[in-house]
Amino acid sequence: MEKFGPVRVGLLGAGTVGGGTFEVLWRNQAEITRRAGRRIEIARIADLNTARAGEIAAGRAEVTDDAMSVVTDPGIDIVVELIGGYGIARKLVLAAIENGKHVVTANKALLAVHGNEIFEAASRKGVMVAFEAAVAGGIPIIKALREGLTANRIEWIAGIINGTTNFILSEMRDKGLAFDVVLAEAQRLGYAEADPTFDIEGIDAAHKATILAAIAFGIPVSFDKAYVEGITNLQAEDIRYAEQLGYRIKLLGITRRRMDNGKLRGIELRVHPTLIPAKRLLANVEGAMNAVLVKGDAVGHTLYYGKGAGAEPTGSAVVADLVDVARMLTSDPGNRVPHLAFQAEAVADLPILAIEEVETSYYLRLRVADEPGVLADITRILADAGISIDAALQREPDEGENQTDIILLTHRTIEKQAIAAIARIEALPTVLSKATRIRLEDLN
Repeated sequence: MEKFGPVRVGLLGAGTVGGGTFEVLWRNQAEITRRAGRRIEIARIADLNTARAGEIAAGRAEVTDDAMSVVTDPGIDIVVELIGGYGIARKLVLAAIENGKHVVTANKALLAVHGNEIFEAASRKGVMVAFEAAVAGGIPIIKALREGLTANRIEWIAGIINGTTNFILSEMRDKGLAFDVVLAEAQRLGYAEADPTFDIEGIDAAHKATILAAIAFGIPVSFDKAYVEGITNLQAEDIRYAEQLGYRIKLLGITRRRMDNGKLRGIELRVHPTLIPAKRLLANVEGAMNAVLVKGDAVGHTLYYGKGAGAEPTGSAVVADLVDVARMLTSDPGNRVPHLAFQAEAVADLPILAIEEVETSYYLRLRVADEPGVLADITRILADAGISIDAALQREPDEGENQTDIILLTHRTIEKQAIAAIARIEALPTVLSKATRIRLEDLN
């Protein structure tokens, strides 16, 4: 039995996720009402394509092409922003907050870049901004970090948080195909956009990693300080060599609390291709799936796996946020779960470490002359830099060739030391090309 009247929702954006949200909410209305204690109904849908919005609404909601009329409508309690991007979405979200509306959004780019401004405005007005759908689609990773793991001191997070790149890397490994060939296939299947830049250059994953770091460590969103490297330069041969050494390459979003001699040095925030031991669960996440591995001091490792995109998986997260907001509508703002997990006054502006200060292991591939002593010269330079070797692989040269590949795996070191050592190695007359360098994380 409902204690209060229905919660009226204004939906901005009638695309894939908008349609999935409407469908999930409509189909599971009875169950959702039992959980929320009151009916949640999408009363208005705004989209420039009113025909598309009309198909979704099917007479069950008012349709308009004027999104601002929705965010200023006194009859709307919650605004769901599913437009995307930094521009009009920011203007509409801030206007909704100014008009006393609670906001649910799936817009990771908006929060990664303008989240500090948005959360501050929401706190000032006493309204909620919920964003479970902004990271990893239907996987409830935000709720897990912000609430389920609240007893823990989070040590690090490593996640496959972009399905497009994971599909591409899975296909390159399974079929031995080049990046460009697999990208074209991903576009044909609808996994990759016509312009895939945000995905393949790591920007989408960095938006999500930025949000996870803020919640895990109680810091402001800091996308401008993240290190971002995509998968466009990965070669099929490196994926093959990694496999031979017992590793797989994934595009990971990584954020870590970096401790030196018991003192906090800062926070690592980075996205890049990474070798992971093949025996790790994260290494076996294939296709367009997402997974996030979290290390807490009390709980140890926890893994969150599922669909990171799609109409209904993402719509599921949007509706879960609607239920959370509906439950808390009558609560005192000071007693709600903070947007970034930590109380606003306790958010600490910890330093984000430059990539040169990051500590990790490395995969190195070197094209060298097939001569005695070459490997010894390389290992001597690494030893001089304090970098020890974990494994080495030297390929037999093809018949008639006088050059070959040497592949090395190093133990952990500071990146600037690795860069300096590699520069010395590349200067050797027996090293015939620039080194291929991929970071390696053991995740244990």
